[in-house]
Amino acid sequence: MPIKSLRIPTADGHADAFAAFPDHGERHPGVLMYADGFGIRPVLRELAQELAGHGYYVLVPHLFYRNGPAPLVELPEYIGAEARPAVFAQVMPLLEAHTVERVLSDADAFLRFLTTRPEVGAGPVAVTGYCIGGLYAMRTAAAHPGQVAAVAAFHGPVGVDGPDLFSKLAAEVHLGHAEGDLTPEALGRLNQTLDAAGVVYTSEIYPGTVHGFTMSDTDAFSACGLKRHWDRLLPLLDRTLAGS
Repeated sequence: MPIKSLRIPTADGHADAFAAFPDHGERHPGVLMYADGFGIRPVLRELAQELAGHGYYVLVPHLFYRNGPAPLVELPEYIGAEARPAVFAQVMPLLEAHTVERVLSDADAFLRFLTTRPEVGAGPVAVTGYCIGGLYAMRTAAAHPGQVAAVAAFHGPVGVDGPDLFSKLAAEVHLGHAEGDLTPEALGRLNQTLDAAGVVYTSEIYPGTVHGFTMSDTDAFSACGLKRHWDRLLPLLDRTLAGS
């Protein structure tokens, strides 16, 4: 599965990025994938290539390009408990500086770039994200209801923006929550808010998981959780992007 390095023009410069896509010539539905706070690294390339293997053009931008090209954070090959304090000391200032305004400005640029790729079909696109990228995915979908047909967020703080965000969604939504992040009671309240906003969605706690369960280079990884993520994500994209 080819991976192509790219530079995305934005209001504040250029974001480095990569795309994974099938190596046969026809156009494919587009998917914008937001990384977790640890950023672009081999595990993100693996996720993008896996998704591309199912027939999608997957664009993965470097979110913190204003601070320099990726990688900005020195990551060990395996992010365990001992490494986390030093890693978070580097990551948190980047997250704190990445305001809602920056997220939305970049979303405009990322979607414009994605939808004008010669390998991408003319139909609607999907957005998916991990950890904080899940929140960015939801913000992107809410800001572009005419373009985004599906949005999926995994172990993300998707309730941070409250019902105002949900009321702007036109996309079909899947939310895969870590058991360590959300109690059943909190899930019930979140789902009631989604219902009240009229969102078409599935939202569930993945049993036995902790925050970051999709990331195989961390001690949070759950093989069962990752499989469940694919079992939910792929049918969602198949339903909403058919014909794109």
